[in-house]
Amino acid sequence: MKKIQISPSILSADFSQLGNEIKRLEEGGADMIHVDVMDGHFVPNLTIGPPVIKALKKNTNMLFDVHLMISPVHKYIDAFADAGADIITIHPEATEDLDSSILKIKEFKKKVGISLNPETKLDIIRSYLDKIDLVLIMSVNPGFGGQKFMPEVLDKIKELKKIQINHNLDFDIEIDGGINFENSKIAIKAGANILVSGTTVFKSNNGDIKKNIDLLKS
Repeated sequence: MKKIQISPSILSADFSQLGNEIKRLEEGGADMIHVDVMDGHFVPNLTIGPPVIKALKKNTNMLFDVHLMISPVHKYIDAFADAGADIITIHPEATEDLDSSILKIKEFKKKVGISLNPETKLDIIRSYLDKIDLVLIMSVNPGFGGQKFMPEVLDKIKELKKIQINHNLDFDIEIDGGINFENSKIAIKAGANILVSGTTVFKSNNGDIKKNIDLLKS
C-alpha cells in the first residue's frame, strides 16, 4: 500500500506571507505543496501564474504539485515546467490532444497528472493510466476553495483502485475538494493516497499545521 501523503493547497494560505506559509508547511510535515492555477475561463476564478511559483520555489526543496485549471492548457505547460512545477496535472477537456500534452510534460522530466471533475467519467482516461503518474479526483466542482465534499466521487476512486490493482499499475490517486478530518478517512479507505486540503490544514486547531496534517493522515 502506498504511503498516505498530504498536499496542502496554498489557495487557503495567507497570500501576503506565502514564503513564510510554505516554511510552516515544511516544518509541519507536508509532503508537497498543492498549487491551484485558475484562468477565469476554464474555471470561474483567477489565481497565480508561473512567476509566483518560480519565486516560491527558491525558498523550498518541497515538491510542487501544480494543478492547471486552464484552457487551452498545452501552450502553457513549458512555462509552468520552467517555473519549477514537479507534478503537472491537467484536465482532459482542456487540451485538444491529451497524448501530446502528456508527452510534452514528460519531455520536461516532470510527473504527469490527469484531473477528473466530479461529472467526468473514468472511461475518458482508462487508456492513459499506464502513461501517467497521478490521477486527481475532484470532490468539488473546481474553481473555489472551501466547498462541501461530494461523497459520490468515492465510487470513482474505488473503481480506479480496482483497475490499478488488476493491471498492476503504479499511479498515485489524489483527491481534492472539501477534505477534512472525517472524510479523509473514507477517502483513504476508498483508495486515495494523496489528500489535498487547504482550509483544514491552515485553519483548524488554531492553525496548528503539524497537528492538522497528522490528523488527516491518521
